[in-house]
Amino acid sequence: MKISVGIRSIDRLVVPCLFALFLVGQSHSQISASTHLRYRLIDLGTLGGPNSAETLEFPFINNTGMVVGFSDTATPDPFNPGGFIPHAFQWQEGILTDLGTLPGGFGSFAIWSNTSGQIVGLSDNGHIDPVLGGPEGMAVVWERNGQIFNLGTLGGTQSLAGTINERGQIVGVAANTIPDPDSLFGWATQTRAFIFEKGVMRDIGTLGGTDASPSFINERGQIAGISYVDFNPPANPDVCDSHPITTHPFFWDQGRMIDIGTLGGTCAGATTINNRGQVVGNSNLPGDEILHPYLWERGKITDLGTLGGTFAVANALNDAGEVVGVASTEGDQAFPAYFWKNGVMNNIGTVKDDLCGIPHSINARGQVVGASGCTEEGFEVHGFVWEPGGSMVDLNDFVPPGSDLRVTDGETINDRGEIAGSGRLPNGDFHAVVLIPCDAEHGEREGCQDSSSEPRRSQDRNAHSSSLFASHGRRLSARELVSRFLSSRHTPGIALRTR
Repeated sequence: MKISVGIRSIDRLVVPCLFALFLVGQSHSQISASTHLRYRLIDLGTLGGPNSAETLEFPFINNTGMVVGFSDTATPDPFNPGGFIPHAFQWQEGILTDLGTLPGGFGSFAIWSNTSGQIVGLSDNGHIDPVLGGPEGMAVVWERNGQIFNLGTLGGTQSLAGTINERGQIVGVAANTIPDPDSLFGWATQTRAFIFEKGVMRDIGTLGGTDASPSFINERGQIAGISYVDFNPPANPDVCDSHPITTHPFFWDQGRMIDIGTLGGTCAGATTINNRGQVVGNSNLPGDEILHPYLWERGKITDLGTLGGTFAVANALNDAGEVVGVASTEGDQAFPAYFWKNGVMNNIGTVKDDLCGIPHSINARGQVVGASGCTEEGFEVHGFVWEPGGSMVDLNDFVPPGSDLRVTDGETINDRGEIAGSGRLPNGDFHAVVLIPCDAEHGEREGCQDSSSEPRRSQDRNAHSSSLFASHGRRLSARELVSRFLSSRHTPGIALRTR
């Protein structure tokens, strides 16, 4: 992935997932009942260009209903022929606001926000990186009044702010001045994880190697992420998500970084951390052929297993210790979404006849949103919402009559059940969308629609999607399939999604 703003030299950033204990799951029918939901869908539009979702960063919705992300402007991007300069946006109560850039900069994007209205992300600063040849991208925070502040770097020319907690603590990555041919971000110098608090950026260290990257910070100031553990390349870089050096997940608390380790394989990573200090992620098993999700807590790492197949990945975790992700069934014939709770992995299925379900976010109520697909129509075909005791609902049920928008992804869901997602237009452009529940808390408004008792059926998919299940006439291996799922998901904070 080439990011057309700031960090244009980043080819790929993959920060693995998180989870907990494993017991073979029940069937979808054992835990599902009919689901009746009512939502109002709002197309957020753009800042003048074609896209406001998908091509840079997913839209994030916080617990006040504020959505942040990016949108194309109408100005062509000189560093991305055919593209448009993107700006960070804030949406709330029907108003889409351009957050602008640092003085002299031209592009920006927002990644995360807290309920105080502070927003973090990246902006160009108007300077060209002398080594990389593209704009210098700076970690930034937009305060509630809209003022933007440059958080700086650790001496180098690039940085990125990935997430912020309610205490105003910010984590991200920043370049220092030490040359590094194996930079996690493809920078000219080392990539280091930082915490920014009380006006100071602090390097939180590594597990012994040169580089580290955080995935999330909780409300206690604890951080999870990945780090190089030494200076040695793995025998096969593909087993470490193409990182050139062996990576392990870390848990950081009050200045101390702990190596979480692996499930017996060479490499592992971390997706997120909750407020209980539980970390979920993915790890290779012995032999480095299989990837499983794990949950780590108080020094113990537990394999969450699968739904009977060879692999699974973990994508999100809430404070109740509930985990969602993708797992294969027996023979790796299907790739449904799962919901893990209290040691049991449950198959929560897909939308209608889709072949895979990919959860992206879970809230405090256990409501889950994501994408369903892997059919002839594409990889992400139907955005979905699921809640405990119910069945998976196609978010396209809530698209207003006459609209030609296809909701392809439920990206994030807050604790009030409000959803930020992505919708595709017939010409291929993507728009950020918001779905507001029509319930006692939100009230009934014009545009409210019921979920269908029969979710919209995808096109006939007797043949598997060539984009996922086959390559040049052959069936993809489990390792290759895992790589597709990992590269399609988004995770909290700094783990930018690649397509």
